[in-house]
Order: sequence, then C-alpha cells, then structure tokens
Amino acid sequence: MQDAQAGPAPTSVSQPASTSASQEVGGGRTRLPSWVPLVLRIAATVVLMALVLRKIAWPQFLSILEQCDWRWWWAGFGLSTATHVIAGIRWAFLARPIGFALPVLTFVWRFFEGQFFSLCLPSSIGGDVVKAYRLSHSTHGRLLAGCTVLADRLTGLAALGVLACTALAAQKFALGTAAVIAVGALLLGAAVLAFWLGVGSLDRLLGWIPERHAAKQFLSRLMPYQMQPSLMTRAVGWSLLVQIGGAAAVALVARGLGVILPLTVWFSVVPLVALTMVLPISINGAGVREGGLAFLLAPYGVSTDQAVAIGLLWFLCTILGGMIGGLLFLLDRKPDDALGGTGEELRTEA
Repeated sequence: MQDAQAGPAPTSVSQPASTSASQEVGGGRTRLPSWVPLVLRIAATVVLMALVLRKIAWPQFLSILEQCDWRWWWAGFGLSTATHVIAGIRWAFLARPIGFALPVLTFVWRFFEGQFFSLCLPSSIGGDVVKAYRLSHSTHGRLLAGCTVLADRLTGLAALGVLACTALAAQKFALGTAAVIAVGALLLGAAVLAFWLGVGSLDRLLGWIPERHAAKQFLSRLMPYQMQPSLMTRAVGWSLLVQIGGAAAVALVARGLGVILPLTVWFSVVPLVALTMVLPISINGAGVREGGLAFLLAPYGVSTDQAVAIGLLWFLCTILGGMIGGLLFLLDRKPDDALGGTGEELRTEA
C-alpha cells in the first residue's frame, strides 16, 4: 500500500485518503450515521403496533373502550403518579449522602422532568441523562449525579425482579401467604446482599487506581454507599414499593375495563412486561407493552382486545405523567435558580 502511494502523481493519492481513513475506522467498517438507530426504532415501533392492532376485532375493541369505567382509570393514574413521587424520594436517599444537599422535593421534581424527556426522546436513557444534567451545573457534579441515577435504576430493576419472581413462584406452586412472604423476603435479601457486595468492593477498586488519577477522586465520592450499606437497603425497599404500586395501578386500569384478576397475576405480568420495555426495541415500549400483555394475560382468559386496551390506557397514564414533568420543566427552566449551591458545593468539596 505504501509502495503504491510513492508514485509520481500525488493528486491521485490525496483524493481517496480521507475516504479510506473513514472506512478503516473500527477495523475497516464504515460507521453508521447517528440517525440510523432512531429510524430503525421508529420502523420497529410501527411494525410492532401494526402486528398488535391487526389481531384485534375493532368492533369489540371499540366497545371495550366505550364501556370503560374511567373512575378506575383515574384511580390507577393517581396511584401511578404516587409511585413517581416515591421514586423521587428513593433517588434522594441515594443522592443526598454523596453531596447533593437538596430538598427531597427537588429530586421528585427532577424525576418527573426525567419522565417527560423519556416520553419525548427516543430512548428512556435520555430522561436519565436530563435528570443528571438538571441536578447539577458542573461537569463533575453531573457525572456524579449520573452515578446516582444508575444506582437508582439498578435498585428499581432489582425490585422488579424480586416482585416478578415472587409472584411467579406463588402462582406456579400455589403458595400460601406465609410461603409467599418467605420467598419474597429471601429474594429481597439476595438482592440487598448483591448490592452490599458490589458497594463493598469500592475500596478495593480505589486501591487499583493510581493515587493522582482523576477517577480515584471521583469514585471516592461514592464511599458513603460502602460506609452506610443501609442506604442501598432502603433504596431497594423504596423500589419494591414503587413496583408494587405500578403493578397495582395497571390492575386498577384493567378493572375499569372489566378485567378483574388476582393481584399476584399483575405482580408477575406487569414487571415482566416492564422488563421487556427496558430493551431498546421500540419508542416508549409501544407495541412491546401491548403485545406482552396479550401474550401473558391470554392464559387467564383475557382476550387480545382487552389486553391491547389495557396497554393503551396504561400508556395514557405514562403520557399524562410525562406531561406533568413537562409542565414542571417549563416552570423551572433555569437550573441555577432551582439548584441553589449544589454545583458550588461539589466544586468546593472536590
């Protein structure tokens, strides 16, 4: 290749140089434009929704929606909104010990804002980024806020798994109340232990990093998690309340459509659907939510029309909850006014 470039005509070599360099990035593979993943997710959303909607009988489907008792839907929406408040409190428990000395209300406010941007942006991760960005006005503070958002997410996923596995075990083995509590406590204890082991290794991780490395100073800010393991215990406990409330909210929405099932069913179905919605398949889980409900509720005698209606009304709760966050964002568009001295405190401590 170098021999070929040594010829007497430099102009013929300089023209393809940039092209070949761009093609050789990543081992000869051309990098896809940034808009391609978004287009693929939009296409996946359209395809999934088309597959779901083509399976419903429209006269029966519209009749189900017309006969909806909206009082139950409003009850479900109210409970869903309350779970968002609890989730904001959970986030405060994780963020305040490591330097974000803000009122709990601020975390609840920022959590609702994140819900709005998760609704508007093609990925739910976008809402998490906005939450971290809005919590501080320094680069170091935002990185640290991102760690608290990640910890918040992980505790939520852990509680989701505990609730789903407990409910599935209760249904499969027809467990009594005492047995269900025992299984749930065992799984919850395993989740808490996993978090304790994870944060308990922070000091060993710091020992591997050179003394003057920037990462060492950054990770040292997370040491309160290791010194106070009860923080993670409480966070997982709050997360369990959030997941129970979210499943119960969907149960209330379904009741408004005439679908009445034991709570144990919803405690298994809703977390499983929520876990699939975390995957970056469609925008805001559209199609995944409705298809998942239709598949998981079919063994309980719930028709596809009813399941899709439940999914759409569940999505409506999500939309209105996001609109609340959008309104809060419009009321507080200046981070410096709302965050007080958070960024300054972080810079001073650093």
